[in-house]
Amino acid sequence: MIDEGLLKEYKGKVPEPLLNDFRKHATDFNLNKKQQKEVLDKLLERYMTSKIHPGEAIGVITAESFGEPSTQMTLRTFHLAGVAEANVTLGLPRLIEIFDARKEIKTPMMEIHLKSQPKDDRELERLISMIKEIKLSDILSEISVNILHMYIEVKLNKSRLRDLQIKEEEVLKAIQVSMKNIEVSEKDGLLIIKPKLKEITLPAVYAIKEKVKLAHVKGIEGISQVLPVKRKDELILMAAGSSLKKVLEIDAVDETTTISNDIFEMVRVFGIEAARQTIINESSKVLNDQGLEIDARHIMFISDLMTTTGGIKGVTRSGITGEKESVLARASFETPIVHIINASLSGETDYLNSVVENILINQPVPLGTGLPSLVTSMKKEGGKKK
Repeated sequence: MIDEGLLKEYKGKVPEPLLNDFRKHATDFNLNKKQQKEVLDKLLERYMTSKIHPGEAIGVITAESFGEPSTQMTLRTFHLAGVAEANVTLGLPRLIEIFDARKEIKTPMMEIHLKSQPKDDRELERLISMIKEIKLSDILSEISVNILHMYIEVKLNKSRLRDLQIKEEEVLKAIQVSMKNIEVSEKDGLLIIKPKLKEITLPAVYAIKEKVKLAHVKGIEGISQVLPVKRKDELILMAAGSSLKKVLEIDAVDETTTISNDIFEMVRVFGIEAARQTIINESSKVLNDQGLEIDARHIMFISDLMTTTGGIKGVTRSGITGEKESVLARASFETPIVHIINASLSGETDYLNSVVENILINQPVPLGTGLPSLVTSMKKEGGKKK
């Protein structure tokens, strides 16, 4: 039973929503008076230590909170067990990718959730084959060049076609779509690929042979590997490569929980709020993997800064830093001579309103988030202001 008299002691000290949560959990766990007092004391302590003091320089603290631990990170790429195609960039390289807002990331990945769990392995394999890109090289048993007639002979792996539920007609069509200036036909159980060139040379035929092996037959282009992973009671598909829009078109995929680690793809498909949350999630994942603890509010602050305009801007000289009004602030980051010369040529004025420029010229710094500036009225003498 909740001791309301005890709760009154903490009213005004602890926010009401936290006290309401305490009521619920104290009832669920059937806490006695002594236990309630201990929990409320701990709650008050945690609340007081989490408060930001008026005028705290959150920008500097956030930068320092990331800068110091990131120097300790190892430069490494973590490989998923036994699968060379599926690797995930971690540590400092991944953090740089996120905060630089790079459009091309080294290891794009998708976490694909399903509406219902597959009934058996056969259904799971069928689903994976719909997602993973199948190239001609994955379903052929032999490919060779007929030097006498100057064409390419392809022998398909029949059992592999059956497993993947691919018809030979689909393969034939895929080859024709993949390349121009070729003619595809079937003869004696082989696919014959003839170049349609004015002058057919042996090097040209061999070049076509290599290109034909990369022809897209089935699945989603760019998805090189799909691995089923058991997480609690749910089977999740981890895909190497990212094509979120096409994956969500598959009926079995749950569009409400499927995500990508590509921030720009998230903003294109789900919007800026989803991209903001992706920045938070991906940054937190990198830091947790390295065993580093950074207050979540610092991560949220940077993600807000990167997405506040409705688009994604990196913490780079062409992004957030390059848009600062102060010439000296821009020059302090990168390419100082370029910024100073351009500002001189255009007659730009620096009003010294921010932190960095005042530090550079050894002036008092206007530090403190949310601190108001006070304006006082001058004394009146004889009805006039001096």
